[in-house]
Amino acid sequence: MYPTRILRAQHGEKPNITGFDIRKFAHSAGQPRYDPWERAEAWRYTGIFSRWNRFKGAFPGLGIATVAFVAYLGYEKMFLNDEHHGEGHGEGHH
Repeated sequence: MYPTRILRAQHGEKPNITGFDIRKFAHSAGQPRYDPWERAEAWRYTGIFSRWNRFKGAFPGLGIATVAFVAYLGYEKMFLNDEHHGEGHGEGHH
């Protein structure tokens, strides 16, 4: 850091010679009452571009894959039981 910046920081912020304060201006302006682009931007958040539809389209096939995986887990649990599961790993295992 330059020594001049350290000295300037000790004295506080340098006043604007025009007297214009951007913070006061932004505070007094507030939110605009009318946005001229509001109607042009409205289509982005409605219909097929709504938040839910964008989320739904982000993971195509996730629902079908989840159902198929659960069905496979059920099939495996019911029909593909390992016959010697639970026995000790002693002699004669293999």
